[in-house]
Amino acid sequence: MSDAYVECLVKAKPSMLGKVGKFVLTALMVLCILVIFVLPPLMMFAFIGAILFGVGAYFARMFTDLEYEYLYLDKELVVDKIMAKTKRKRVATYHLDRIEILAPIKSYHLDNYRNRNAKQKDFSIGEELKPDKRYLMFYEGGEKIVLSPSEELIKLMKNVAPRKVFSD
Repeated sequence: MSDAYVECLVKAKPSMLGKVGKFVLTALMVLCILVIFVLPPLMMFAFIGAILFGVGAYFARMFTDLEYEYLYLDKELVVDKIMAKTKRKRVATYHLDRIEILAPIKSYHLDNYRNRNAKQKDFSIGEELKPDKRYLMFYEGGEKIVLSPSEELIKLMKNVAPRKVFSD
């Protein structure tokens, strides 16, 4: 039994909509707080608005400041989502025996899989860099997973399953 352990942490790029939403909600919250001090007759409405916009800004921050952690231990890849460096949630667990293929996203090894209809899950950095370091994994025919693993993680997985994992 292989007791190899590798951990990889990747910061996801927030979407433009998330950035704008977080900024707008924070600005509206500050505006409501200013209205509380400037216009006392509207204090109750401004107080409720400040609370609602503050809660909205908190959740917008939670869902835009994302990191993904990949843990590989004993032929099992676990993906955790870390929201705003405060809350961790297990997203998925993948067994290496059930992986069909894992290769760079632009690899020729994926040519036979390109037209396959599968549910896509993106646990990567969320953007295409030059050179593109993202990997595509097909899992049990029904899932297409985009990852941004480290070289150490790919090397370890390739040692365990050399016919399924490619690093081109």
